[in-house]
Amino acid sequence: MNPIPPYLLPDTSEVGPEGQLLIGGCDTLSLAAEFGTPLFVYDEVHLRSRCREAVDAFGPGVNYATKAFLCRAMARLAVEEGMNLDVSTGGEYHVARSAGVPPDRLVLHGNNKSLDELRLAMADGVGRIVVDSFDEIDRIEALVADGLPVPSVLVRITPGVEAHTHEFVQTGQDDSKFGFGVASGAAAEALERLSSSPTVELVGMHAHVGSQVFEARFFELAVEVLAQFFADYELPELSVGGGLGVAYMDGEEAPTIEQWGASIRRACAAAGVRAWVTAEPGRSIVAAAGVTLYTVGTVKELPGIRTYVSVDGGMSDNPRPVLYDSGYETFMPRAVVADRDRVVRVVGKHCESGDLLVREGYVPSDLVVGDILCTPVTGAYGHSMGSNYNKILRPAVVFVRDGEARLVVRRETFDDLLATDLD
Repeated sequence: MNPIPPYLLPDTSEVGPEGQLLIGGCDTLSLAAEFGTPLFVYDEVHLRSRCREAVDAFGPGVNYATKAFLCRAMARLAVEEGMNLDVSTGGEYHVARSAGVPPDRLVLHGNNKSLDELRLAMADGVGRIVVDSFDEIDRIEALVADGLPVPSVLVRITPGVEAHTHEFVQTGQDDSKFGFGVASGAAAEALERLSSSPTVELVGMHAHVGSQVFEARFFELAVEVLAQFFADYELPELSVGGGLGVAYMDGEEAPTIEQWGASIRRACAAAGVRAWVTAEPGRSIVAAAGVTLYTVGTVKELPGIRTYVSVDGGMSDNPRPVLYDSGYETFMPRAVVADRDRVVRVVGKHCESGDLLVREGYVPSDLVVGDILCTPVTGAYGHSMGSNYNKILRPAVVFVRDGEARLVVRRETFDDLLATDLD
């Protein structure tokens, strides 16, 4: 295999004088030595560039989907670049607010918002609530009856569009836990109830067809379905959700945020939708901005079968290969431009045979124990979906820019594992 394709690396990546990977002017090998591994490294220039691209494509107030990656530094960065934040739990809401994000810059999502989550957001003056069920309407009505302010809401419509992606991240098909289905008549019923209710201000509709979607036509189909409702209700806002795919592997291609936005605008114009159109990009903002650095602990040769390379992380910092059979590339940041002529399977240190990070990876033939290994395009759904399985400590996160590394999430300690453990 050839060297790792540059388009899979963060925007400011370059090859240093000794052939090593630099990101944001920082030597990744030095970062691993200073902060330890596993380590998430984010290119701050890349993050800001994608946020600006989203604002250019959809306008100020386009929502960053925090489920992709959230810490206080990321929340502040997205807001500084003109984005609002999409939060789907009380925990995400709390992190955003603790970062100083005003409540009117937040959109509350979720298919099962608790009474406490709704109460917190409504009392705070949350910008939007995306209503997902009739039970949720009941809860909002009860809270307004108790004296809380009337919230501005969008209704989540399930358009019956089945995007070509993994079944676990499909959300727009009729058989979905999310939203009000069109085919069942629930969407029409919800719109009628919300539009006539004094307990909400219905300002728009929302749809989401899935995640890691590469083809714009699925978003366009959702717009066509929603257009019939906009003709009846003339609501001022439409959110097409998120889900834009990104390239993870050599040879994959994905639309840019700019191309995605242009296709949505064309679809809305063709369907006669004249609402303000917004979206919720997450993965496309952060995925390629981040890489993960690991230290090789063992190399196990099975002649005629395969070579296992075990690293000091695994499914606890990147569960996507286990959950979705997701593919990743790997390379050695000490030799970015070296040919990767050795086939390996990169696995973690968890007590699971399925704990793999790269099913079929390629590295230079001189890889040895103690080397630093890198997996690119890990900025989305690694940190956010990570766990303490086997009581593994969660990795640190650093932002790099202009030759400076900024620790934004410290590495956990063993004592952190006992923080909620009552003796």
